Amino acid sequence: MGWLLVFLATTSEMVGVYGLNIYNRKRNLLTWFVYYGGLAASFSFLYFSFYYLPVSIAYAVFIGFGTAGAVLMNMIFFDESKNIFRILSLIAIIIGVTGLKAIS
Repeated sequence: MGWLLVFLATTSEMVGVYGLNIYNRKRNLLTWFVYYGGLAASFSFLYFSFYYLPVSIAYAVFIGFGTAGAVLMNMIFFDESKNIFRILSLIAIIIGVTGLKAIS
């Protein structure tokens, strides 16, 4: 159950990041709700995941995969740079988060 909540938190964070991008381009009530709703849901799911998982592990996985997901989403949907150093950095983030989980 805890990992499901972390997954939902990460997914909600990406919705919030997407909302931030569209809110930055077109400010209206709908984009505001996507932005703040995604982030509010994200932190709510993360909070409840702490009942099932150690905070240090749940938070590290949330931040790592949320960051990697947000960067990938911006590369795909918003034409951010796709240079090799960014991709290698994303791989390093994913390896680091996976390593934290594996040794805990």
